[in-house]
Amino acid sequence: MTAKRIHIDPTWTFRDEAGNTLDPQLFKLLSEIYQHRKLTGAAKAAGISYRHGWNMLNKWADFFGTELVKLEKGRGATLTPLGEKLLWAEQRVMARFQPQMANLASELNVEIQKALVNLTPLLRIQASHGYAVALLPDVCTDLQLDLQYSSPLEALAALNRDACDIAGFHMPTGVVIPQLLARYQQLLKPRAHKIIRFITRQQGLMIRKDNPLHIESLQDLTNTEVRFINRQEDSGTRALFDQLVSNNKITANNINGYSNREFTHSAVAAYVAAGMADVGFGVEQAAHQFGLGFIPICTEEYVFVCHQKSLKKAAVSRFIEIISSDTFSLKVQSLAGYKSELSGTVEELAEFMAC
Repeated sequence: MTAKRIHIDPTWTFRDEAGNTLDPQLFKLLSEIYQHRKLTGAAKAAGISYRHGWNMLNKWADFFGTELVKLEKGRGATLTPLGEKLLWAEQRVMARFQPQMANLASELNVEIQKALVNLTPLLRIQASHGYAVALLPDVCTDLQLDLQYSSPLEALAALNRDACDIAGFHMPTGVVIPQLLARYQQLLKPRAHKIIRFITRQQGLMIRKDNPLHIESLQDLTNTEVRFINRQEDSGTRALFDQLVSNNKITANNINGYSNREFTHSAVAAYVAAGMADVGFGVEQAAHQFGLGFIPICTEEYVFVCHQKSLKKAAVSRFIEIISSDTFSLKVQSLAGYKSELSGTVEELAEFMAC
């Protein structure tokens, strides 16, 4: 039987001083107007009638006391500054809280399976948030998947205290991060742990599509006119960026916005797309999702690790089959900058760490 799964998304509620509230469906309409530049096409894409879309925009204009969309005969529809601000704020919030919402949904899905007396095997995974990892709930339909997002170090620590069956972490190819590598080695056990290959992905600079400041490399981040948005301190992507900055003899204090941070690749991309920064560092798919330009810097290996005795568990064996399948490979191919040629390959830990 296919496992029943729920998804949780944060929802905004707008309320004025009189207690009036409005339908958050507006965000879908604003997004489609931004894409289509016409109310007719936007309403159709949002699944509502043109009249309903028109009425919705008028109601929201009355609510805020100003228009959110400018309609001009012969020129279509464009978002006003407030309309754009609302749209990008909503997308930033969705991107920022996506891992927490996914964690909660995963916990609830496991409880649903228990309530249904579903006997499919349980697989507990802890891993840092990523686009390929986010595919797992949709492909692992015959597993009770408890997928919890955490930093790579937190995931490996959880594996060692038996709080999960599989932990995910990532390492760049051709770039050594001594401090992070040392912390990984404290948590990884060559005699006990096995590597399960997953995907490779491109990390680089996410820039505004028109690239008005002509950003071409990491060195351009020291231009005082360039505004940067960083990742949080405990993320693997932040460790990689800091190492690249050091390797290029760039002083972090010379990067305008270095101390500003977001908590996911998509949140960084949304920040740049909103015009609040000119450049961020992250995976290519995030740039693609938000219509940004991308400058590749390095390739990164994202792998899973488990105890060698766990390879005999039905859930782990089935998981390896799933990520080795053509079905999963096709899904990964739809992600910009992602590849999965070795996905599902089991390797010795020492062999992987020596690469």
